[in-house]
Amino acid sequence: MLWTRWLVLLLCWGGTSGEQQSDDRDGVRAAVRSDPRRQRSPPPVEPLDFGFVPAAVYDTHAYYEPGTIGILFHMVHAFLYVIQPHSFPKDLIVKVIQQNMGGIKVEEWQKPENVVLLLQWIHYEAGFLICTTIGIIFVVITPIIATCFCVCRCCDNCGGEMHQRQRKNADCHRGFFTASLIATTIFIILGVLVAYAANHNISSQIKSTRRLINTNMRDLKTFANNTPAQIEYLTAQYTTAKNKVLSDLDNIGPLLGGRIHSHLEKEVVPALDTALRVAGAMRETKEALENISTSLDILQEGVGKLQASLSGERASLSNTLSDPACTNGAVSQTCNAIRSSLPQLGINADFSKLPDVNHALQNVNTVLRIDLSNIVQKGYASFNDTPRLVKDQTKNIVSALPRVKGMLDKIGNEITAFSKMFPIEPSLVNFTIFLNERHKAIESFYPQIDQMDFYRWIVCVAVLCIVVLVLAFNILGLLCGSCGYDKQATPTTRGCLSNTGGNLLMAGVGFSFIFAWVLMGIVTTLFVVGGNVEKLMCEPLANRQLFKIIDTPFLVHPEKKNFLPGMLFQNPNIDLTLGSMYRDCHDNNGLYHALQLETMFNINSFLNRTVYNRDLAKVLEGVQVDLTEITLLEQAGRDNLMNFANSGIGQIDYPGYLAELNKGVTVVDLLSFCSDLEDQADQLPRGALENALKGHASSIRAIHKEQVVPLEQAMSTLSQSIKLLQRTSNDLPVKVTNVLSALDAAEYLITHNASHVVKQETKGFVQTLVGYFRQYTEWVKNSLTAEVAPCKPISNIVDSMEIVACSFIIDSVNTFWFGLGSCCILLIPSIIFSIKLAKYYRRMDTEDVFEDIANTSNHDEQVCDIHGNIAVVRFSSPYYDTLTWFPRASAPPCDW
Repeated sequence: MLWTRWLVLLLCWGGTSGEQQSDDRDGVRAAVRSDPRRQRSPPPVEPLDFGFVPAAVYDTHAYYEPGTIGILFHMVHAFLYVIQPHSFPKDLIVKVIQQNMGGIKVEEWQKPENVVLLLQWIHYEAGFLICTTIGIIFVVITPIIATCFCVCRCCDNCGGEMHQRQRKNADCHRGFFTASLIATTIFIILGVLVAYAANHNISSQIKSTRRLINTNMRDLKTFANNTPAQIEYLTAQYTTAKNKVLSDLDNIGPLLGGRIHSHLEKEVVPALDTALRVAGAMRETKEALENISTSLDILQEGVGKLQASLSGERASLSNTLSDPACTNGAVSQTCNAIRSSLPQLGINADFSKLPDVNHALQNVNTVLRIDLSNIVQKGYASFNDTPRLVKDQTKNIVSALPRVKGMLDKIGNEITAFSKMFPIEPSLVNFTIFLNERHKAIESFYPQIDQMDFYRWIVCVAVLCIVVLVLAFNILGLLCGSCGYDKQATPTTRGCLSNTGGNLLMAGVGFSFIFAWVLMGIVTTLFVVGGNVEKLMCEPLANRQLFKIIDTPFLVHPEKKNFLPGMLFQNPNIDLTLGSMYRDCHDNNGLYHALQLETMFNINSFLNRTVYNRDLAKVLEGVQVDLTEITLLEQAGRDNLMNFANSGIGQIDYPGYLAELNKGVTVVDLLSFCSDLEDQADQLPRGALENALKGHASSIRAIHKEQVVPLEQAMSTLSQSIKLLQRTSNDLPVKVTNVLSALDAAEYLITHNASHVVKQETKGFVQTLVGYFRQYTEWVKNSLTAEVAPCKPISNIVDSMEIVACSFIIDSVNTFWFGLGSCCILLIPSIIFSIKLAKYYRRMDTEDVFEDIANTSNHDEQVCDIHGNIAVVRFSSPYYDTLTWFPRASAPPCDW
């Protein structure tokens, strides 16, 4: 039909939007290619927000949970697996189809290959053939056996003789037959209930079938109604990419200038940062020189005062040790030890010989009169002004925006026109009309379906009523026979209730013989049909093996590879299979992806002349930007750097300073000296000498606190400043030269290589603009794959058909014959047990009697036959001199 073809074509317009990437790869590379010496990855393209494609919500839930009856379904599946354990014969079916596509002829079966296929098929169907044969034998033999049984009974054989031998274990036999018949009856009842449940399940699922049909039809209408809006949304979103391109062109100055700035800043900013660090080093150098000068003055003055204080303290301590008390034996040793340590009270470091740094400080102060930081900041500002320069010099591009807008509008019009080339909307309208007509047609069959289902239900119930009739006779027979049975009564004197029970059991036997073969014929027919449909259709459809048969290459024709594309597109060489289409639709992917429409329509040429338009690159080819106005470092800054390198901080005697700083202020640690002095004083006898020595220790501590500690702090400051200066002055001229070289290289890049940078970044800018269109085409492709015309309704139709055909019908039919078949099989033991048990309930015509015979060989007995005539029965016995009970047949009394 025409609408089906247009439905297949409705999504093709954007289907291969991503394919132009491979065909245009050379052109894109040419648009973004840069100098091999400066190859850099293009900046990331800003992602565009195209929103969300209007989604289609489908109502069908193609899932069926059978509930409690599912247990019966599993039982039947297990039974069928026992009957047919072989896997699905995919290869065998494919061979049969391929060899008999031209029509099956009788003479062709004589070919060896066909004979082999037939034998393989018989092997596969062996279980079904065996069971079918048993069923047929049952159908054929049961009437024969019933006829023979009736004739035999009429001839007083096969239990037809109304005489029952009395045995000692008669009660045991009767109990066994009763229990067996009860058990058999119970199992038959279960079989009837299983069959009735399956029969009722079919009727109850009719409403679910209607629901599935209605929801599937509604989903197809939703699919048809939403698809045009989704296609229109795809075409409309071209405006998003177009507006973004126009916005970037309108802001080409800041954007392109920013790109150029980003390209150059890798060379420029590090050079300016280094110059700025040198400016900071200048200030740190000045502070360090000032600290050195101040600390050196403090040390030189403080050391002189400390020298005088230590000399006075040493002289005073020497006078104390001249006391006569120091002449005694033990005391004299202590005094001599203290006297020997007095030379340690002296100055160790000599800062008077260190040269000052005033000359270098003056030079640095002269250098700092020019604010190098300010000059560097001007360089930053001049370089950061690149976007403004580019904006001022690209005004001609902005003036060309109307022409570019017209060109982009033309592209949009071509896309819209291309999407309108196919009568999608009229085709979908026709498709919707077709669906409505089909839906109405299906709904018109609902009354007939209900009526047919009612007739089917009546027939199945009637079939089950036959079994129920047999069950009724069995149950009534058991009830009447058990309730009316009297152990004291003889077989000929049994009561009416007991006799009625036996007759009911025999009636059940009769109806069993009459209908058992009919029921088995129904069971066999349903078994052959339902079982094979389950194994050859439902199971392979559930595990998708059936799709593999249909998707087998060259199945239909030796020259036609795939069946589905050959039917849809008249091109069987397309790699499209029913299984892949079903999987894509089951995942709710787009119909474009499921049908692989990209293999049908090549729109690369269309996209090349529309979405990727080389005229857009020509608009930007004439971009010329002059960056000679950018000045990174003025000449004053350069001179300032050279003056700093020649300031003289490299001529300072750093080793001499560090050598003196590594020395201590005093020869000995004064605090340790005081502690030792106090310890020695404690060894002396208490008195004036001891107190005097401790007084000297206190004086020395005061000198340390007041004079030595400030000197040590000044030495620490001096040491830090010296080390800082030493690091700064280390190869200072070389460092300054490197800074100037880096600035020269950056300025050379700006002034002499700007055209290359501008050209390179212009190409990158064009690539960004093209990237917006590529985002659009990629988004179209992804949307077509996953969001536009999602074909879940197609897989839902397949799943719904599987649910209705297999879960609703076939499983129920199989469960029906399974329950009915078990009843038919159990009718055989039911017949046997009923016949055996009826003997114990029915009233017999004759019975066994017992009489005492003592040493007699002959004895005559008058008995009454069944007609009331007198007869003489003679018994002879070979036994003599014994008392023995002999049973004999006896007629009822004459008055019976």
